[in-house]
Amino acid sequence: MRNRKKLLPAAQEVKAMHCAEVGKPLIKFDHCKRSIYSFGVPQCCPLCRKDMGSRKLEEAPVSIANPFTNGHGEKCSFLLRPTQGTFLREYDGRSDLHVGITNTNGVVYNYNVYGVQRDETGWEQSISVPLLQPNMYGLMDQWDKYLEDFSTSGAWLPHRYEEDRHNCYTYALTFINCVLAAEGKEHLDKSEFTEKHVVPRTRLASKYITLHRAIEERGFYVTDPAD
Repeated sequence: MRNRKKLLPAAQEVKAMHCAEVGKPLIKFDHCKRSIYSFGVPQCCPLCRKDMGSRKLEEAPVSIANPFTNGHGEKCSFLLRPTQGTFLREYDGRSDLHVGITNTNGVVYNYNVYGVQRDETGWEQSISVPLLQPNMYGLMDQWDKYLEDFSTSGAWLPHRYEEDRHNCYTYALTFINCVLAAEGKEHLDKSEFTEKHVVPRTRLASKYITLHRAIEERGFYVTDPAD
């Protein structure tokens, strides 16, 4: 009898792909008066090689929050990802970034040299900035129409794209300001939006990337508790 490869059910396959894209979970635990980070709790301490044994409640391992999310599971959000590759694998801190806006079904609207794209895949490892409060049902009901009507404007035709002045960020921020105007709220400029909503998340992501890569290389990462 020939061996047959067992296929994952569709839902499990999607979940497995999602986990692979977002990255392995990170764990922090204390031992030898140091804070140790790894992808799981080992049986023996990587520093002293002693058995970890039973632990007090206050010494229990804690999970480190992952700053990345599957953008296709986010509604009405501003997304950020590397133009090429992913944050955890290829991103070097200087690579170009690409941004987009999700509709209520997780389709990512984004603008590039080919015009407005409506991506159903490709944003599985993103930094997400929610744009609506959970109780803003009226605006959420209109969100998809606003986004589609905005995206069909002549302003976002392919030939109007300019890498430095009329790009994906221009598209996303202009849409955000159109929504703010419709709600009678103040306009946000690029610097204000970036500093307030994007920079805190990218700083956290940068630390997470450094930690993740160090653990992949050495198996664990050690800091003083104060760090």
